[in-house]
Amino acid sequence: MHHDKITIYSDGGARGNPGPAGIGAVLLSSDDNVLVEISEYIGETTNNQAEYRALLAALKKAKDLGAVEIEAYLDSELVVKQLNKEYKVKNKDLAPLFVQIYNISLGFKKISFSHVRREMNKHADRLANEAMDRAS
Repeated sequence: MHHDKITIYSDGGARGNPGPAGIGAVLLSSDDNVLVEISEYIGETTNNQAEYRALLAALKKAKDLGAVEIEAYLDSELVVKQLNKEYKVKNKDLAPLFVQIYNISLGFKKISFSHVRREMNKHADRLANEAMDRAS
């Protein structure tokens, strides 16, 4: 099944910052059906790295599903502002992740990154937390 337009809700977190980190993401079809859930422990890292890695994993999955349009929602305002080039990425650990996201973004016809309040991002948040729980 080919899904032209996919909505992504992603979240990443680290307990300790840096500490044990998990990523979570949910990919929705244009009629709001859940296509894929991602919940993965990624080792020790920072909150922001986890946010980037959650989005990156979701974008790769969307690409596999043949998406041409992406709407991505994250509850990290900082990361959204970096992705929208309102803030520069100064952190050397985030720069390569930013570049990877930028490069994969070029493969979509349309892509947007928006900030969403934490309570609107419960599904992805739960998936990220479940991943962190599995590590402990």
